[in-house]
Amino acid sequence: MTISKKIETVLSKSSWIRKMFEEGARLKAMHGAENVYDFSLGNPNLPPPQKFEKELENAVHNSGHGDHAYMPNTGYPHVRKSVADYLSEEQQTEISANEVIMTCGAAGALNVILKTLLDPGDEVITPAPYFVEYNFYATNHGGFLKIVATNPDFTLNIDAISAAITKKTKAVLINSPNNPTGQVYSEDSLKELGLLLKDKGKTYNRTIYLISDEPYRKIIYDGVRVPSVLHSYNESIIASSYSKDISIPGERIGFIAVNPKTMFKGELLEGMALANRILGFVNAPALMQHVIASIQGVSVDISTYARKRDLLCEGLAGCGYEFVKPLGAFYLFPQTPIADDVKFVRALQDELILAVPGSGFGGPGHFRIAYCVNDETIINAIPGFKRVMEGYIKSQGKDENH
Repeated sequence: MTISKKIETVLSKSSWIRKMFEEGARLKAMHGAENVYDFSLGNPNLPPPQKFEKELENAVHNSGHGDHAYMPNTGYPHVRKSVADYLSEEQQTEISANEVIMTCGAAGALNVILKTLLDPGDEVITPAPYFVEYNFYATNHGGFLKIVATNPDFTLNIDAISAAITKKTKAVLINSPNNPTGQVYSEDSLKELGLLLKDKGKTYNRTIYLISDEPYRKIIYDGVRVPSVLHSYNESIIASSYSKDISIPGERIGFIAVNPKTMFKGELLEGMALANRILGFVNAPALMQHVIASIQGVSVDISTYARKRDLLCEGLAGCGYEFVKPLGAFYLFPQTPIADDVKFVRALQDELILAVPGSGFGGPGHFRIAYCVNDETIINAIPGFKRVMEGYIKSQGKDENH
């Protein structure tokens, strides 16, 4: 084999999200795109806000000498100040431009953070269900992702996290609002987690960081508020992006924000600036930096996603599906009526419905539906969801009669 054994292994365990996305392309070619109900990929289907389009046009037409050249690896100073000013209000913590690093999306941010923090063999704890790429991000930098259970409603299980922490633990990585469950972790649970990490850090005489992955922070419903990890624990770092709330995932623009109270702030920021460069990102895209500097706080119409959530939840509940109604993001994570979630998802595929098995997210016995799709996709898929559920109910009834 000409490629590395590591990549060969990864390819053999290729992401279920991408597998279903590719299967969707095949089915659409066979049956027509309008007849395939693709809920596989969290690709925002709402157009970017008009203000984004306007500022993008301005940035292109008004660009001059040096506007597309290298800048500091951490990003343009005026952009970092714009982000910091907005975060100071959003997070209710005074954040300076020096505590912000512009990155190639949240994925870039997480890789920069983990490159800076991890020594070979260090552990990163994350609660399941979790975003599938976290495994790769940790191993990219010599670390090991350690999975812990959440409570039945997908809220944080602090006891499980406590039991998982060892002398090798370097960070706890959380994602709220969560992909794939849509759960939002409460302020009380984050404060409890902060106290735990502080105590465990003293026990093992090392700093244990809390990393919060927040690309869905603005996509929340029912008056829910996303608490700030910066208030819960001093040794905290935020990774985020504009991919989801502005519908620009292809532009790869995000940021890191370091808690102003963190003990080794200087070393962290210097390390992350270096990591941004040596990982090959060099800096965040120049054009997108100019654009987002002018649109802090802008987002798509979140009420549209709320309507899609309600449409899907009402339809699936009427078919007999059980789930925790999401408080944020644009995913639903229902239980499967059988233990084998892969088999169930294949049954949905027979109805031309594409979803992702929960096993891929560390949540077996569930499946993920990305409802950032047209309303018609949701409405037209419900009969297929119903037929599959009824088929399993009838099958279980036959088994019980025997």
